[in-house]
Amino acid sequence: MAHDVEGHKAGTEVPGGPAHEGGVFPPFDPNNFAAELIWLTITFGAIYLLMSRIALPRVAKIIATRKDKIDSDLAAAAKAQDDAAAAAAAHEKTLDAAKAKAQAMGQAAHADVKAQADARRAALEGELNAKLAAAEAQIATTKTAAMGNVDSIANETAQAILQHITGKPADVSAVAAAIAALKS
Repeated sequence: MAHDVEGHKAGTEVPGGPAHEGGVFPPFDPNNFAAELIWLTITFGAIYLLMSRIALPRVAKIIATRKDKIDSDLAAAAKAQDDAAAAAAAHEKTLDAAKAKAQAMGQAAHADVKAQADARRAALEGELNAKLAAAEAQIATTKTAAMGNVDSIANETAQAILQHITGKPADVSAVAAAIAALKS
């Protein structure tokens, strides 16, 4: 090995000393237990103080803030749900009222249409009855006129037949008397 100017050795040799030569791992050495327990107590106490005074209050504050936020969000959600239920009930009520109004309007329109149709039907029936009465009167007039003409036609026809058969003109009064006798 190469020696340094001050007497140090330079190389890759593992340093060894009297503490490692006994073969006991230093933390498990019974001679060091008292010092290790004191340092463990001091370290644990310092960590406990840091945690209880600084870290845990901050965590508790964060948890409390989150709990308050969650509670307020839940309350807002419950209020929104109640508002939505109330709005749905109001909407349902409005919808029912609109349905009832529409039904009433439909019934009124139906009644109006029916009344108008009945009025038109009555007017048409009146017109038709008047036309029927006029037609019946005209038929009666025509029938009366035709019946009045039947006698003259019968007289003329009978006279024409007699003249054709006998070759002489027929007696008008005799033919009229014969026709009158047949009618009765």
